[in-house]
Amino acid sequence: MSENGLSKGFVRDINLLEYFQVIKKRLWLIMLLTVLMGAAGYYYTQSNNTSIYQSSKRIIISSDNENMKTLMVMIKDPIVMAKVIEDLGLQQTPQGLASQINVEQIDESRVVQITVTNTDPERAALIADATAANFRSEVRPIIEFENIQLLSDATVNPLPINESQNKTIIMIAGFGLILGVGISFFLESLDGTIRREKEVEELLGIPVIGAVPNLNKKKLLKQRKNNSALKLGGEVVDLKQKAANER
Repeated sequence: MSENGLSKGFVRDINLLEYFQVIKKRLWLIMLLTVLMGAAGYYYTQSNNTSIYQSSKRIIISSDNENMKTLMVMIKDPIVMAKVIEDLGLQQTPQGLASQINVEQIDESRVVQITVTNTDPERAALIADATAANFRSEVRPIIEFENIQLLSDATVNPLPINESQNKTIIMIAGFGLILGVGISFFLESLDGTIRREKEVEELLGIPVIGAVPNLNKKKLLKQRKNNSALKLGGEVVDLKQKAANER
């Protein structure tokens, strides 16, 4: 037998038709690795990332463009921020609160949007509403400007803006799935068991005349018991019983 033949018998090539059978055979391994990797990804994202939420409040400032820019800057003024902190009982500095707030003009209109970023979705909405209300009340005595109109209250957004952590979990779980499939086919390729007549022909280089069917122990015992009885002259004779009677 050639060296190539032995190598071919030990590391068995996988036919395209066997793919489904291999996956079905080791489905438990694939699912186990997928679940474990997904759980590891979830633990990693929860321990290394904090969910961030946003909430927005819109106001209308009836002013020309030059005054509009000045008024937008005043929204994050320390006086306004200190008032918001006092009203909501926040444990942070005016500068820290201002860093969580973004102010922008919507499409060069008179509508200004105040967006608050926070780790608590409800607190983000409260800060947005409080910032708009305190801005209107504090700006009046400073520059004697009253053309500020508050629109609808800020809504609580339950979905975090950093949803990339969910993508991370899916990617890690997907890697576990691919890893499980790869290991399954690798183990199958190392399995030297011969299951098909074609493999015997390729290994030995000779045609296969016949094949012995698979028989388990129960079937063999049952067949042996049935064969212990023989028909003689139309009569069933139990060989074991006959031997006992002769004694």
